[in-house]
Amino acid sequence: MKILLANFTKMVNDSGGLAKVTSAFANEMAARGHDVSILYSDEKHGDFFYPVKDAVRCCNLKDNADGSNIKFPLYLKAAREMLRAVGKRPARTVNSWFEEHYLLNNVRYYLDIIKPDIIISYQPAASKLLLCDAGTDIPVITMSHGDPEDYFHIYPVKEIPALTKSAICQVLMPSFEEHIKNHLPNTKTITIGNAITQFGFSADLVADKKQYKVIFVGRLTKNHKRPHLLVQAFTKLAAKYPNWILELWGAKDRATYYKELEHMISSANLSDRIFIKGATDKVPEKLREADIFAFPSAFEGFGMALAEGMSVGLPSVGYKNCPAVNELIKDGETGFLCDDGVEPLAQALDKLMGDKELRVQMGKAAKADMAQFAPEKIWNQWEELMEKVIKEK
Repeated sequence: MKILLANFTKMVNDSGGLAKVTSAFANEMAARGHDVSILYSDEKHGDFFYPVKDAVRCCNLKDNADGSNIKFPLYLKAAREMLRAVGKRPARTVNSWFEEHYLLNNVRYYLDIIKPDIIISYQPAASKLLLCDAGTDIPVITMSHGDPEDYFHIYPVKEIPALTKSAICQVLMPSFEEHIKNHLPNTKTITIGNAITQFGFSADLVADKKQYKVIFVGRLTKNHKRPHLLVQAFTKLAAKYPNWILELWGAKDRATYYKELEHMISSANLSDRIFIKGATDKVPEKLREADIFAFPSAFEGFGMALAEGMSVGLPSVGYKNCPAVNELIKDGETGFLCDDGVEPLAQALDKLMGDKELRVQMGKAAKADMAQFAPEKIWNQWEELMEKVIKEK
C-alpha cells in the first residue's frame, strides 16, 4: 500500500504525543513493506524528535516547490489572539482559514506527487482540507487523538462534514465512538488504541530503597496536564514521607507557568525533593526508576505517557473525571482514580506511598492490562483496516 500520513502540524523537534504516534505509525508500516509518506506543516526545519526510517518520505506543507517558505501571517496571529478571548472555536477558525487559503495548493501538489492508496488524517482540519477543500477521492481515515466530543463544541463548524465524508473515523476509547454517533449517527467509527511498547523489564517495586519516587511525564501545561496539582499534593505528603521525591519530566509550555511551578516548589522549601527535569528521549529508563506514576490531567485522548508507565509496571493515580484516564486506570486494581482537586490526589498518593505491597500488586496488574495495546496487535488492526477500506472504495 501507498500510505500517506497527513499530520498537518509541527513535527520538527516536537516531543508531543501526536508526533510520537506519527513517527511510530510511519516506521512500523515502512517496516512491513509499505510505501509511507508523512505530510506535515512546520515553519521549522530540522530533525524530528522521534526519528523516522530513511524509507519514509517527509514533506513539509509550508515548503513551496520553488524553495520559498509559507509563514503564518502576523495579521492572522493577531486576529487569532483576539478571538482566543472569545473562545477556542473562533481562534481555531483562523487556523482553518489559513490552511485553506495558504496551504491548499501544496496539499493538491503533494497528493499528485505521492498518489497514495489511502490517507490517514491526524486531525479533522486535515480531513477538511483533503476531502472538502481539495476534493480528493482517495479514501481518508480520520484519526482522533482526543475526546471527539470536542469536535462539536470547540472545533470549527466547517470541519464537521469531513467526518461524515471520511471512510471511517478511528477513536482511541470505546466510549468515544458514541461521542461521534450522538451527533453524526451515520458516520462509521472504529476503536483502535495506541500502540504501547511491551517492555521486557519492570520497575523494581519490591526492593527496599533509600529513596522512592513519584514520576510525572507530560508537557508542562497549566490547564491540560496540570502538574501544579501534583506538586501541591506531594507537598502535603512530603513531611510524612521524607524518603520520597517527585520528578516532573516533559517539555515546558509557557515560561510564566514554568516560573509558577518553580516558585511553588521553592516556597514549599522542597527544591531538594521536587525536580523539574525537562524533556527526555529516555522515558522508559526514567519510568523504570520510579515507584508511582501520577497523572493529574484534566482531559486526555488516550494518555500515552500513562500507558507507558503502566506498561513498565507502575501503579498509577489519576482523576476519575478525566476522559481516557478513567478507562486506562482500573480503580482499585491497577491504580486509583480520585475526585478532582489537590486533596483527593494527595489521599490517593498516600494510599500507594504508604503501602509497598499494594504498589507491587497494582504494578503487576497494570503491566498485564497493557498487553491489550501490544504494538503487534494494534498495527495488525490498522493494517487490516486500511486494506478493508481500500477494497471497499
